[in-house]
Amino acid sequence: MSDPLAGIPLASIRVFEAAARLLSFTRAAEELGMTQAAVSWQIKSLETRLGQSLFRRLPREVALTDAGERLSRGATEAMILLRRAVSDLTEADEGVLSITTLATIATQWLAPRLGRFQLNNPGLAVRLDTAPQLVDLTREGFDVALRTGSGEWPGLESVRLLPATFTPVCTPAMAERLALKTPSDLLTAPRIGLESEWSAWFTAAGVEAPTRAALTLSADHQALEVAAAMGDQGVALASPILFGREIDAGLLVRLFAQTVPLTAGYWLCWPIDRRRSPKIVRFKEWLVAESHNDLAIAREAATSDLL
Repeated sequence: MSDPLAGIPLASIRVFEAAARLLSFTRAAEELGMTQAAVSWQIKSLETRLGQSLFRRLPREVALTDAGERLSRGATEAMILLRRAVSDLTEADEGVLSITTLATIATQWLAPRLGRFQLNNPGLAVRLDTAPQLVDLTREGFDVALRTGSGEWPGLESVRLLPATFTPVCTPAMAERLALKTPSDLLTAPRIGLESEWSAWFTAAGVEAPTRAALTLSADHQALEVAAAMGDQGVALASPILFGREIDAGLLVRLFAQTVPLTAGYWLCWPIDRRRSPKIVRFKEWLVAESHNDLAIAREAATSDLL
């Protein structure tokens, strides 16, 4: 059995439903944001496809034919159900914010702040994912991502949150044991992390990069490397912003003022076609304000010769 709706555009049904409900092509055009000529064309096209008239065109008004009356009842019920389904789907989507991010920035910076965001947005639940693979926001069901890199990704808009700068840190006990006086003293210290990153830091500090590795450990996540440093296994490169709480609490000490940028920064990004989503707009505005606050603290530290 063939589908009676085959070949009939939903747009034509929508236009017909509005015109039948309002009994006016003009008012239907105003409600739908169309011209009266476009409404007339859609209805004429629908009548042609059905092979019968749906309206009687009178001098100053329109009236439904018997066929139009029958179709109007079904169209109105269908549009009510469709609007309700779309509304339910939209409300459900707007009730959950799905975030994909790097493990270190999630644990060290984002998660401790999310409580404040949820207090201000009690109707919005947050789902946080730290899977290591790069997620395609346009296909995989996430609303926003926190990433490192250039800030330029196809199909996405982004805003820079924080600089991705790194500096050597270790426990106070390790710092006392190593008795480091100058950056070059780190050449023989037990170092944690990638040799390429350490070479970049030594260059920024004006020290010739070592030709022989002295690394004790490297890991997939900065947080794991810093955890090793907090276990007195050596000196790690860490972001003074992401690990600011540990530094302020005296669990870690910054050994030298020099920092090195390893990427263009940490970014929040979202699909271009969802830039007006209320939950994305609210989260972006809140997160940018949080990052500005941390940048202000970092600038104060810089004036104290900490950065």
